[in-house]
Amino acid sequence: MLTTRECPNVFPASGGDGAAFLADLDRRYRVPLIRYFGKRIRESYDVDDLVQEVFIRLVRQAGMESVQQIDSYVFRTAANVIRDRARRQAARHHREHDELSEKNLPTNDLSPERVLLGTEQLARAVAALEELPENTRRVFVLRRYEGMRHEEIAAHLEISVSGVRFHMEKAKAHLARRLEQAQ
Repeated sequence: MLTTRECPNVFPASGGDGAAFLADLDRRYRVPLIRYFGKRIRESYDVDDLVQEVFIRLVRQAGMESVQQIDSYVFRTAANVIRDRARRQAARHHREHDELSEKNLPTNDLSPERVLLGTEQLARAVAALEELPENTRRVFVLRRYEGMRHEEIAAHLEISVSGVRFHMEKAKAHLARRLEQAQ
């Protein structure tokens, strides 16, 4: 919960008790806001931060105690928080980042054995790519390495979007099979 200690200038223009108003907002809207965000975003770990952002925006807004439609105002603020979050993520290319996990932790292990294993794995992947038919390989490379969307690839290669999807599935299945055989 936000406190007036964290936000010392809560409703400075009002003669009322800012701390009591803030506590009332928290009591009335915290759970509904958690539900609201929970239904609208995939990353559940962000929900509490988004709720807190709504309260921060409400606290910074002068004259909140006189707002007539407080429910609408709170949830309009919540919608704006989601919209701003989406803009930030788009600007930072959030979806293009891989999540850090035990499997893909960076390593400083540049031992000769690790370098050799990596080189061999890369050679197997390149060989598997070269086994693919030309169109399938081109679609795969344009999608995975050039980052083109299916629609862009279809226009570029003058094939249908469903054709692009077909070639992508074919390439992924072939590469998975070949790399699995090598292990």
